[in-house]
Amino acid sequence: MRLLLPLLLMHTVFAFAQSVSKQVSTFTIEAPQLHTQKKIWLYLPKDYATSSRKYPVLYMHDAQNLFDAKTSYVGEWNVDETLDSLSAQVIVVGIEHGNDKRIDELTPYKHEKYGGGNADAYLDFIVATLKPKIDQKYRTKTDAKNTLIMGSSLGGLVSFYAVLKYPKVFGKAGIFSPSFWFTKDIFDLAERAPKIKTKLYFLCGDNEDDKMVPDMKRMEAIVAPKNGGRKTKLTVIEGGKHNEELWRKNFANAYLWLIN
Repeated sequence: MRLLLPLLLMHTVFAFAQSVSKQVSTFTIEAPQLHTQKKIWLYLPKDYATSSRKYPVLYMHDAQNLFDAKTSYVGEWNVDETLDSLSAQVIVVGIEHGNDKRIDELTPYKHEKYGGGNADAYLDFIVATLKPKIDQKYRTKTDAKNTLIMGSSLGGLVSFYAVLKYPKVFGKAGIFSPSFWFTKDIFDLAERAPKIKTKLYFLCGDNEDDKMVPDMKRMEAIVAPKNGGRKTKLTVIEGGKHNEELWRKNFANAYLWLIN
């Protein structure tokens, strides 16, 4: 797991060729819970401008790595190109991480060595500030069944925490390579949770940290009985490493399973 720390601390800007769909725009919003401003990347479906329909919304973390190779660390997820190719009927809201505040924002509990533990404020920003703005300005389906959250690494950890804390807000979650190693408290929280209605897609590679697969299987075993089993899917990719390539290649399958 110590080998993962550069990826947890990282996501600074490297120079890659730009590759952003015309469906993507950005804006800045005040985040009073975090005492800062947040840059938001917004993906709208290809037919948004010509349609009057409402759309599900997918909230994602680490927006620098989702749409544009120019702003990513080691390659992008190709979220926009993938959804364009699927003619996907979904709005994506990507939230830029806080650079040196990333660990703070994406972890629900403090680590004795790495600190963190400010995810409550980060999620409160999403739920109480960002989501109302998105729902007001865009044609969205606002219920939990149509509100998804997804992330990788620490973003996977905070996405899982979000569905436990806000089950009436987030009805579906993509949990990629989750950093469950960061705190054992997340397992205790899951154990104490009542019936979980959220649809959960767990994914990791078998060539990540040596605790990744056991930890993810342990968590899946805790939550599957709480949500009926059929609402939980666990996928382990042979040879998969802790990087954007793994998450990019498996984003479409996760999205399609969750959205249906």
